[in-house]
Amino acid sequence: DFECTCNSDPNLKAVDGPATCDKDECKSNPCGMGQTCNDPVKSLGSIGDFTCTCGNGVKTTGAAATCETDECAATPSPCGTDQTCVDPNKASNMLHDFECT
Repeated sequence: DFECTCNSDPNLKAVDGPATCDKDECKSNPCGMGQTCNDPVKSLGSIGDFTCTCGNGVKTTGAAATCETDECAATPSPCGTDQTCVDPNKASNMLHDFECT
């Protein structure tokens, strides 16, 4: 008897034949905060096919997506009556930076 072990994951083994070595690219958490990762084909031959999807539907393949969140677009407005809301940076990692004037 012999055993084949995958280099990508030592827990993937097969006895008396080749092991099926898969790599789930989403395990390394390549997407940004609040994004959903999907790796449709987990074989070693399909590296870079994962997608990152933002809550607003923006999707990027092979890299983290650029998600924008306009906090001022919320209903009701985060600002009080007779105030204007300004969100200077809509990047998903820049929350709570809006200003009420």
